[in-house]
Amino acid sequence: MGVVSAFTIIRALSFFHITLAFFFLTNPKIIADQNVVFLLGESMQLPTPRDFNKPSAATAFIALLFAFLAISDLTSLSMSEEVAESYWGTQTPVRLVFLFAVTGYTYIFKEGGAFAERGQHSFQSGDDLKNSIVFTWGFLELATWFWVFVTLRDERRQRAVRLIEKRKAEHNTL
Repeated sequence: MGVVSAFTIIRALSFFHITLAFFFLTNPKIIADQNVVFLLGESMQLPTPRDFNKPSAATAFIALLFAFLAISDLTSLSMSEEVAESYWGTQTPVRLVFLFAVTGYTYIFKEGGAFAERGQHSFQSGDDLKNSIVFTWGFLELATWFWVFVTLRDERRQRAVRLIEKRKAEHNTL
């Protein structure tokens, strides 16, 4: 069994989302100036958008989305253990697929990327996603949700082993 349970990781991620919501609402420049954003952005050769230098309607909306995500995740953790395990067992792979698609799109379709358009460049609807902030968010979330996925599977396997041992013990006493 891991040192940290899956539900503890999800709680920590939810509180991180609340923190992100606060900073996106009050001072998004703090997020854009983080070393991890700079390091991942530069290593992947992605631009850092200037839209995060001051609060705007877009950053306020992002803050609301992060707060909503955090509150809904914390609420789902308060369900009974069986229901929460079932919920997160199906929710985690969906989030992983989505985050893998976002992170992959950001990197592969960037300017100069493997599938970037060559020649005349016209604005595409997803061009605003190809930046260091989106990539960093997607990458860190992907790593965290993969950790949750692996931990959930390990916890499920250990519960099954305990259940089998319990049933064997009950059968031997009969």
